[in-house]
Amino acid sequence: MVTMIVGEIANFVAYVFAPAVLVTPLGALSIIVSAVLAHILLKEKLTKMGILGCVLCIVGSTVIVLHAPVESTLTSVEEIWVLATQPVFLFYTASAIAVVLVLMLYCAPRYGQSNIMVYIGTCSIIGSLTVMSIKALGIAIKLTLEGNSQVAYFQTWIFAMVALTCMITQLNYLNMALDTFNTAVVSPIYYAMFSSLTILASIIMFKDWSGQSASSIVSELCGLVTVFSGTTVLHSTREPDPTPITESYSPLSPKISWQGNGELWKQKDDDELSPNFVTIIRHDYFT
Repeated sequence: MVTMIVGEIANFVAYVFAPAVLVTPLGALSIIVSAVLAHILLKEKLTKMGILGCVLCIVGSTVIVLHAPVESTLTSVEEIWVLATQPVFLFYTASAIAVVLVLMLYCAPRYGQSNIMVYIGTCSIIGSLTVMSIKALGIAIKLTLEGNSQVAYFQTWIFAMVALTCMITQLNYLNMALDTFNTAVVSPIYYAMFSSLTILASIIMFKDWSGQSASSIVSELCGLVTVFSGTTVLHSTREPDPTPITESYSPLSPKISWQGNGELWKQKDDDELSPNFVTIIRHDYFT
């Protein structure tokens, strides 16, 4: 738990100093570390396809790092507020909230238990807004620690409330998805959707691709697709959880044929178990 908290704090700090286009895909490296440690410490088998998935994640992450955009310097939370209230990002935010409300209020009660995209779509869309608000809040905290206090600005507290609300909602629906569907299926889909929407939101709000050449943008997209492919391959090679022993047994059906004293007997729907039949079963199967 301590290492998880430290990791999340480091991830929070990373969004302050680097663009989301760079930070978000690099989250795949934690999947590689988890797979390797599980192989060493927990004796979970890492197959050849799993190793291939790890290599794809490393290659894709390297390509993204080599072509990542330069982070723009922001000197106050008011500048971030201007970026957050530009018409294009407001349209994205309104569209995201509208889709989330439809998923939460209409789709979740009807299709949440059968369609994996309902819960994952909700937490992925909310997650993109979570990262934007956390990045804004992190920059405000950084400026405050450097001596340029941002506490008096109301925008700082708005970003903090939005981050807290989105984070709670995101984690709630992610847990619902994990409780309902197989983790090996949920993880790659959620990672791909969350990363794609977060990068899209960052491009709109912070203009990460402004000034970049077309070749750099294409290289980043190729690296992102490579990371997604590696994550999918790695999760697809996971061994399924063992089925509990109790689930392998089913109640005795009255229509099943039984072999007693060398004779085949089959109970009909309206038949009743006779004392002789009970005695036969007790003698043939329990003694």
